Amino acid sequence: MAGQFDVIEQGGRGRRRWIGLAAVLALLLIPIIGLVTSRDPESRPRATPTPETIRSLTRIGGAPNILSVPAKAKGGDEVIEVVFPHGVRAEVRYPAELGLGEMGSRPFQGFWIDGSYRQLTAPYSGEFEVTKGGEPIRNYTSNVTLWPRQAGSGHYGQVLLFAFGRWRLAMYDRGQGLTFDQRMALAKGLKGRVTKDGYLVLSAKEPVRLARPGEIAEGEPVGPQLWFGGGAGEMVALVPTPDCRKRGKAPAVIRGRSADSVCRGDVLVAVAGSQSYRKKAIEGIRVALR
Repeated sequence: MAGQFDVIEQGGRGRRRWIGLAAVLALLLIPIIGLVTSRDPESRPRATPTPETIRSLTRIGGAPNILSVPAKAKGGDEVIEVVFPHGVRAEVRYPAELGLGEMGSRPFQGFWIDGSYRQLTAPYSGEFEVTKGGEPIRNYTSNVTLWPRQAGSGHYGQVLLFAFGRWRLAMYDRGQGLTFDQRMALAKGLKGRVTKDGYLVLSAKEPVRLARPGEIAEGEPVGPQLWFGGGAGEMVALVPTPDCRKRGKAPAVIRGRSADSVCRGDVLVAVAGSQSYRKKAIEGIRVALR
């Protein structure tokens, strides 16, 4: 009897072993079959076109967010008329090879709200640089939205994005950030109009105060400015500065690279780029305030 049980037991183990092997083979075959069938072209996901909304953001937002104006030839120079964010006009004359008119300009403006200093910049690549095609956290007014803190922005926080005609201005908050009431007051109190030639002119009412030409905050010039070019290329900043020879200082956006500066009357001309470009710009750019 014991031998019979041993045989039966051995036979039972043999049948279970074959059943186990069959199960393992089945498990191995399933992913292989799936891999083969996934090679069928019909099973691949179809590529979808970029949404129209993102393309329109690039176009409407001013990609890049600059204003290029036609220049008038005058001898070997070119002449353009510019308007600073505080509404003052100026004639800028420069050697034609500098190409300031083609480079295009964008505004910069510092301001205070309830004693807290902040600044408005025009993102070089337009609103998409802030929105990344996403949705805002909040809409404060019809032209002011709130966006999340951007990756790699250091101590800067959420971003207020202002739309004034074709222009997009960003205020990158910092520290503890402005309160809801301060942001709302800023959204309602900051106004912008676009001139016939496309420049942005800003105005504000309490509790917002725009920095005046020559004002300094945190060691930086924060009054109205125009920035030409940008990115990794050459860049020129025109900074209205009363008593420029004593008080003129290049903005940080220029000083962070190989740069030079010179005063042309009450306007500081700051230049970043190659040595040859800087030399031509410093020697050749003339600015006459109107």
